[in-house]
Amino acid sequence: MQKIKIFKNMESAIPVLEEEINEWLAASGAKVVQMTGNIAPQTTSNTGMGGSSFSSSDVLVLIVYED
Repeated sequence: MQKIKIFKNMESAIPVLEEEINEWLAASGAKVVQMTGNIAPQTTSNTGMGGSSFSSSDVLVLIVYED
């Protein structure tokens, strides 16, 4: 039976997300069927001084796997 695992983090923490996914893959022994990722569009936020900056976007990784 296929199952899904969803990982989420911020774009600024991609190395942490990679480590979390790799640790789960090693520990679970799951057979990956498909892996898909998505980065949400960046949104602007005012800095309060008339300028704007981009905040970090959410990153989702979806893994379809079999035990």
